[in-house]
Amino acid sequence: MSILINKDTRLLVQGITGREGIFHSAQMLDYGTKIVAGVTPGKGGDWVLEGKVPVFDTVDQAMAATGANCSVSFVPARFAVDAMLEAADAQLPLLVCITEGIPIQDMIMVREYLDRAGARLIGPNCPGLLTPGECKVGIIPGHIAEPGPVGVVSRSGTLTYEVLYALQRNGRGVSTCIGIGGDPVIGTTFLDVLELFEADPHTESVVLIGEIGGTDEERAAEFIGDQMTKPVVSFIAGQTAPPGKRMGHAGAIIEGGSGLASDKIAALESAGVSVATTPEAIPELLT
Repeated sequence: MSILINKDTRLLVQGITGREGIFHSAQMLDYGTKIVAGVTPGKGGDWVLEGKVPVFDTVDQAMAATGANCSVSFVPARFAVDAMLEAADAQLPLLVCITEGIPIQDMIMVREYLDRAGARLIGPNCPGLLTPGECKVGIIPGHIAEPGPVGVVSRSGTLTYEVLYALQRNGRGVSTCIGIGGDPVIGTTFLDVLELFEADPHTESVVLIGEIGGTDEERAAEFIGDQMTKPVVSFIAGQTAPPGKRMGHAGAIIEGGSGLASDKIAALESAGVSVATTPEAIPELLT
C-alpha cells in the first residue's frame, strides 16, 4: 500500500524537453512510472524518449488527451511559478516541484493559490516521492528501497537516500518515501504527511528526517504525541551547525535561538519518538 502515488499514477512532466527533465523522465520511465505526457511550450506535437511520450504545449491539452493525474516540474526557477499555477488551473490534484531557487515571496503566493485551488504540492526544492516497486515521481533513486511497511518523510535529499539504503540493507521495506523539501515555504509539511501515514493501514511505522531551522519538527512532535498510534523514529541533521549560518537548504538556519537541533530532539523525545544519533542507526530503533 502507499500514499499519494502508486502503480495507477498517470504522470505529466513539465519541462520534459530540458536537460534535467529528459534525464529524470527516462529514469522514472525505466522504473515503471506511467509517464503519459510532457509539457514544453512551443514543442507540442513532438515525441520524446524513443517515441514513448507525447509532448504538449499546455497542461490543459496534455490532461485532456491523456488523463494525467499528477505533474512533476523540472522547469527552471524563473518559470517554475507559472508552471505550478498552470498545473493548478488545470485541476491536477497532485503537483511535485523539484526546482530549487524559487523566491520565498513567490512561494507564499503560490501556496495560497494552490490551497484555494485544492491542489497538493510536494516541494519545491525536493527530491519528490517514491513508492517502491510501483512508482517514482522525481529524482529519488529507485534501486535503494524495497516495498514494505515503513513510511519515510524527510526535509533532506541526500539524507533521504542514505536512510533508504540503510533500511534496505537491514531488510526493512518502505511503503512510500516523500521528500517534502527544505525551503522556508513548502506545499506539504511533516504534519500533512504524518496524517497520511497514520491513516494508511499498510504503513506500520514512520521515519522522520528533520534538520535545523524553523519549527516544523516541533509541530510534528505535538501531533505525534497527541494523535499518532504508530511508532516514529527520527534523525535531526545539523546538530553542530553554528547559529546564523545556513546549512544546505534555505530553511536550514538557526536564527534568534529558534530552530535549534536540541529543541527539535527534545520535543520529539518528549512525544515518545526514538531519535537516532546517525542515519545508519535508524533501522535498529524501528520496532
